[in-house]
Amino acid sequence: MIKIILVMLVALLASGCGGVLRTESDNLWTSGRYDELAKHAESNIAQRGVAETPKLYRLCLAYSKLKRYDKLFPCLDRLEENIRKGEKDAQEGSKFGGLVDFDVTPAPHLLRAEALIDMGEYKRAIAEAQRAYERIPMGKHQEKWYQIDALTYLSVAYGLSGDRHNARKYITRLEQISTFDFSTLRNTGLAKSYIAIGDFKKALEVMQQGDYSGIKKMLAAIVGLGDVFSWEQLPRNFIFNKSLLETGRLGESKSGYDELLANPRTKDNGEIHWVILNDRGYIAEKEGNRAQAIEFYRKAVDVIEAQRASINTEAAKIGFVGDKQAVYQRLIASLFAESQYAVAFEYIERSKARALVDMLASKQDFAVHTANAAQVRTLLAKNTVAENEARVQSEIADTKGTRSLVVQTRQQLQQQAPELSSLVSVTPVTVQEIQNRLPSDEVLVEYYAEGKELYAFVLSKSGLQGIKLNGEGLTAEVQNFRQAVQDTRSTYHRDLGAKLYNRLVRPLEGAMKERNVLIVAHGPLHYLPFNALHDGNGYLIERYSVRQLPSASVLKYLKGVKPQTTGTLLAFGNPDLGDPQLDLKYAQAEAQNVAKVMPNSKALVRREASESAFKRYGEGFKYLHIASHGTFNADSPLTSALLLAKDSANDGTLTVGELYSMRLNADLVTLSACETGLGKIANGDDVVGLTRGFLYAGSRSIVASLWKVDDEATAYLMTRFYGALK
Repeated sequence: MIKIILVMLVALLASGCGGVLRTESDNLWTSGRYDELAKHAESNIAQRGVAETPKLYRLCLAYSKLKRYDKLFPCLDRLEENIRKGEKDAQEGSKFGGLVDFDVTPAPHLLRAEALIDMGEYKRAIAEAQRAYERIPMGKHQEKWYQIDALTYLSVAYGLSGDRHNARKYITRLEQISTFDFSTLRNTGLAKSYIAIGDFKKALEVMQQGDYSGIKKMLAAIVGLGDVFSWEQLPRNFIFNKSLLETGRLGESKSGYDELLANPRTKDNGEIHWVILNDRGYIAEKEGNRAQAIEFYRKAVDVIEAQRASINTEAAKIGFVGDKQAVYQRLIASLFAESQYAVAFEYIERSKARALVDMLASKQDFAVHTANAAQVRTLLAKNTVAENEARVQSEIADTKGTRSLVVQTRQQLQQQAPELSSLVSVTPVTVQEIQNRLPSDEVLVEYYAEGKELYAFVLSKSGLQGIKLNGEGLTAEVQNFRQAVQDTRSTYHRDLGAKLYNRLVRPLEGAMKERNVLIVAHGPLHYLPFNALHDGNGYLIERYSVRQLPSASVLKYLKGVKPQTTGTLLAFGNPDLGDPQLDLKYAQAEAQNVAKVMPNSKALVRREASESAFKRYGEGFKYLHIASHGTFNADSPLTSALLLAKDSANDGTLTVGELYSMRLNADLVTLSACETGLGKIANGDDVVGLTRGFLYAGSRSIVASLWKVDDEATAYLMTRFYGALK
């Protein structure tokens, strides 16, 4: 029995990627005081002037738990360098007289794999997990623990990437590991893996197998390891109840979730807390209690919006990365069903804001468009630090004080730089605020499409109306219409345009009292050229004057006054991209011709049409015109870009991410390139494309294309366009 207890104690201390030793660092680790652990290790390394493997390993562990990836990856590089030098032992000392040596050779790869899964970079995560498996020290106590971790990350990464075949291959290998001391760790790994492939029945089966958590909790109390619940039992209990829910056992899941919500430590783990609240809302909805469902969904949204980072922590490692937007979707549908149209409209805007914040979560170098830029940057840094500390799960952390500091800094940021604040936190905008910014002769039409559900909201100075539409097969119908429009030899596009008009516009005509219409699209509707819809007698553009925005909240930040500039039009055409096949000879003529239309204008072509020139001169012109190639990266929208000439200062790729760090003063930006109006139709849908980036950088309006465009035809069109604009 003593041997079993000792083995169990070692397993307890080795659970996850933790250590097996009882030093001050390990006390901090096992009690979940990760922020203190990071500071302790940083101080020790600074005092000694050398990063020894034991302290460096614990520092990396702390960064991993805190999700400080900017520090984690460099830390792992340093740890790997130590290992290459032969410094593999992370032992600092032991209560058990050095019973267990601790070879950390696979650790850098395991921690990288875990982080990459959190960030959704599954291919890289798989490569790191494979490297870890190849480097497992054989014949040592940690061998099975390392095997379990590596196989878990492999199966989870493959599962979440959609490769069920390889996921099951590694699940089988994980099942074949015979172990007693690490059975809980293995079963939890199996449950994560099954959840990653959507097999909740199997996940539930393994979670119901032998669980030694009671013994572990007793041993933890004996050796003073603190609260096991927050760092081990909460994830396990969540997996178990999630599996109950997904296998249809709603009553049992409800009881289990209520027990978790009653535990105050659950609230300290925001990444799991919001998922539990969302699931409880779903259970209430299934029970027919819509009012209670709305309350749970709203609480879940509050938890989500209290976090800045898009990267999940425990929920991601469990293998279930909750879809934050699913909370908004369920809440909006429930509110609409209750005819609470104004509240539903506001949550649609909040869902778009959440998506944008998530997309920009890792970005820090935003352009500050205020007079007190230095003060705002200091406030932004302070806000980031406060949010990092608020995510720390610690027994002694002043969570109330930290969260109040987050609220305080957010409020200050919102007061001093409201537009910047909207990029780093969800800033709710009310219907009244949007109404106040709508011109009296314009009506706003906002769509919200989710699966078969499609809602439309019509907002004017006089009020708001909500209308439920038919969303069945909408994506396919938009795609067919786009293809038909491109066939200039046929009028079939009119028939398809009439179908879409009848679906999207005709039910709203009674509320669309004004000729000027502001459309806020959603989902597949971002790809729809609304002006080309046909009502049977004429095109929509013949009845309405249409402009579009990615979200209604953007109205709050659009410049109302035309900018004062010294230059009129700056045109970039046919930049030298280093490949003759990418040359656009008509784009060069286009830039030169449009510059001739306006006084005080300049055309930059070939090598002069560089990214550096755009950054240097762009702020001084009223109109900016770019005739070049564009790239669109749906998986990494901030890297979507316009291609310009490169030089020693810039690589020639003007990315969306860079636009958020720029300052422009343009009345109009014309993007005369292929599909530049397209952006990432991500969850929550605020299209983070070039248009949204240019709006933040300071342009009052954008002209962009939804199609691949012909070089010669575009040159002709643009010359005519500026002639009419003049």
